[in-house]
Amino acid sequence: MDAVNVVEIIGYAASVMVAISLMMKDIIWLRCLNFVGCSLFVVYGVQIEAWPVAGMNAFVAGINIFHLIKIYRADPTADVAEASA
Repeated sequence: MDAVNVVEIIGYAASVMVAISLMMKDIIWLRCLNFVGCSLFVVYGVQIEAWPVAGMNAFVAGINIFHLIKIYRADPTADVAEASA
């Protein structure tokens, strides 16, 4: 597979993950899927040397991790269904 095609696939996968994450009702699923999408966008941004894309998505990925940690520290027994209620 050509390197350009792999980079494009990463970019499309990142877009799909972010779009799917925004359809979630459950905040934990939203943050997890959005984190994956942002992480893929970081890889994509670095590969195409689009530093604003990589930097902004790294920042958003960090925000997602921060909020996920905050959710689980508040109630370590919370499961995915309870956190969205």
